[in-house]
Amino acid sequence: MVWWSLCISLYCRRSSAPFQLFLFTVVTFGIALPVVCHRLLYSYYFMKDWYLSPMSHDFLKKNLKEAEDAVQYFQRMHPEILQSPKAQDERFPKPWLVVTVVTVQRKAEYHYLMQVVAKFHQLLQNCSHCGSNRILLCNVQEEPEHNEDARVLKKFFPTIERFKDPKDLLGFKVNSQFEKEKQDYQYCMNNTLSRFDPKYVLMVEDDALPEDDIFDVLHHLLTQRKSKTKLENALYIKLFHPERLQRYINPEPMRILEWIGVGMSVGSLLTFLYLKMFSKPEKLWQLFLYFMIYIMLLVELVGRHYFLELRRLSPQFYSLVPVTECCTQAMLFKAQSAQRALGYLDTVQCQSGFAKDTALYSFLRERHEYAFVVEPNLVRHIGLFSTLRGLTIDPKLL
Repeated sequence: MVWWSLCISLYCRRSSAPFQLFLFTVVTFGIALPVVCHRLLYSYYFMKDWYLSPMSHDFLKKNLKEAEDAVQYFQRMHPEILQSPKAQDERFPKPWLVVTVVTVQRKAEYHYLMQVVAKFHQLLQNCSHCGSNRILLCNVQEEPEHNEDARVLKKFFPTIERFKDPKDLLGFKVNSQFEKEKQDYQYCMNNTLSRFDPKYVLMVEDDALPEDDIFDVLHHLLTQRKSKTKLENALYIKLFHPERLQRYINPEPMRILEWIGVGMSVGSLLTFLYLKMFSKPEKLWQLFLYFMIYIMLLVELVGRHYFLELRRLSPQFYSLVPVTECCTQAMLFKAQSAQRALGYLDTVQCQSGFAKDTALYSFLRERHEYAFVVEPNLVRHIGLFSTLRGLTIDPKLL
């Protein structure tokens, strides 16, 4: 009993490293992080039962306000200003980039298409190196006039309609909505290439709202990065991956190396600071291992998404990593790679469980291609109402 008492006394001495680190761990993961992170949507500490419904409601309410702003944006603009993109086809040379917005009718009151196009138009107006960039609307609604936002915007922006002639619907039959979405994607991309002959095509879904720095980041990645040659040969570059899937513990194994690297680098710094503040322990490697695991747990539990957001400080900080499967909210293709992708898509038929994002991802291994995803995201997914899975009465953010 005396021996055990001495051991416990030694372990619990305030000056001992084990007690200090134990206390540090309890305070961090048991007190500080739950208090700080319980309302962070993509954190393990997020209290879903308490906050998911009200946060989803607030998101939809804010989205309605942004929809009203988008409608007013176009109402305030002088018609000649918005008519100019139509005339630019002949007045300007071959575009460097064409933003093709693929659109169908959605929940009318949210005006997703207007929100997205208004934001892209604002960014292009304020971009010093985007003089040749264009916006193209691609309406793939089977009855085009039912897509109200597209019907309004076609007066101002170049617009193509897949089913403009009612005869186009004669004989049109697909086995699933997933196959139709793939064919819509092909139609929009092919027409973009034939109409504009751009260097790059940015395929955007009509609920993908661009971030403020999207054109600056793309310009930096494609013209200034040392890896630009490799980027130009990629099949595609994804600009969005769902935040909930950005964790380290996920199907994408390449993040494990990043996770370990973060733990080792920041863990080394904490080990150095600890040695400066306290006495040196007998086994230094154990102290380093502790801080490495501590940091790895911290970034995973808080949420990798929130640490990625720090990269928005400058285009130079954005990273390119091997692509992940989901999703197609915003995809950048070079003209040559777009032609290859169109050919690949012709060889498959999409269905539930094998949508166009899965098809494109499958080509990487089958055709010995490669692709990248930009981190953090360059667009925000604002559409809670899916056109593939039907309308939801009470949609949630997760």
